Amino acid sequence: MKVRSIFRPLRKGFTLIELIIVMAIVSLLLTLAAPRYFRSIERSKETVLKANLASTRDALDKFYSDTGKYPDQITDLVDRKYMRTLPWDPIAESAVSWTTVPPPGGQAGAVYNIFSGAQGAGSNAIPYAEW
Repeated sequence: MKVRSIFRPLRKGFTLIELIIVMAIVSLLLTLAAPRYFRSIERSKETVLKANLASTRDALDKFYSDTGKYPDQITDLVDRKYMRTLPWDPIAESAVSWTTVPPPGGQAGAVYNIFSGAQGAGSNAIPYAEW
């Protein structure tokens, strides 16, 4: 036979103060971790943007060296198999938001260089449109 002690009542749950303390600890940890998480997301988007710009500019150079002119549209790189798909701009979240620059000096073609069409600046304080 079990006898309950009057000094230690049988508990079947958590008290309100225990729950408040746990919630305070969890919220403190979240306030420390969330900014780092979002900063790492932005850095990874910028890294992908740099890589996509580099590969597209490389494809533009190869197109020029093969044909002697720059493409009339960025989609010509995909049509002529210099790229599999149009590059994705992770900042603007689009594949069609690229800003194109015509070639200097009256050379043939219309796409000499591309820049991101996203607004704002990166973590290096340089606007995305100038990368």
